[in-house]
Order: sequence, then C-alpha cells, then structure tokens
Amino acid sequence: MKKDTSKAIRLRIYISSTDKLKHSLLFESIVYQAKRYNLAGATVFKGIMGFGASSIVHSYKFWEISDKLPVTVEIIDEEKKITQFFNIIKPYLEEMRYGCMVTAEPVNVWLYKEGKKR
Repeated sequence: MKKDTSKAIRLRIYISSTDKLKHSLLFESIVYQAKRYNLAGATVFKGIMGFGASSIVHSYKFWEISDKLPVTVEIIDEEKKITQFFNIIKPYLEEMRYGCMVTAEPVNVWLYKEGKKR
C-alpha cells in the first residue's frame, strides 16, 4: 500500500478455526498468501461465539473439547490489490467443505507506517 493512500478496501473472510486447505489451517494459508502477494498486512481474529449459514452455534467454554470457533481474516490494501488477491483465493473458498462469507468495504487509512525490522 502506498504511504499516501487514504482510501483502501477492507477484505473480511469469515471462516472456522478448524477449516483446512489441504493439510494446513485455512486462515494460516490466507495470511501467508497475503504476505506472498505483498499486501499491506493481515490480521486473524478468533471469536468466542458465533454461527454461520449452517445455523450451528459454536462457542468457547472451558469445559468443551471442541475448539471449532469463528475466525475472521481481515486484510486492508488498495482496491486493485485486494480484488486481485480475492480472485486468487476465491477458488479455494468455493471448494471448502463448509461455509464461509467474504465481505469488502471501503475504509480511510489515516496512517500506514512501517515498523523497523529486527
């Protein structure tokens, strides 16, 4: 993303913490793909409760064995780069066994500052 960019797109991908792409967790694969395609950054949020198109509610309770929880992958960058990236990952999302949802919305970036590498 250009440092002087004020308008960008936020891509949100709603999946499950247990969704897989081949033998890897889907959310990890998406983040590594975003890095490979030089997007500005990606963040994964793990929910404590939620449901999707299946209407099955999943929630975190310390006594439950299952760790199937809602996960949101969020990526912000220029519209062109986000659109190209989504077209790359869309076939993988469409082939998933379980459901997902993808949204995009315009955002205003007020500050994008690179950190120093260690």
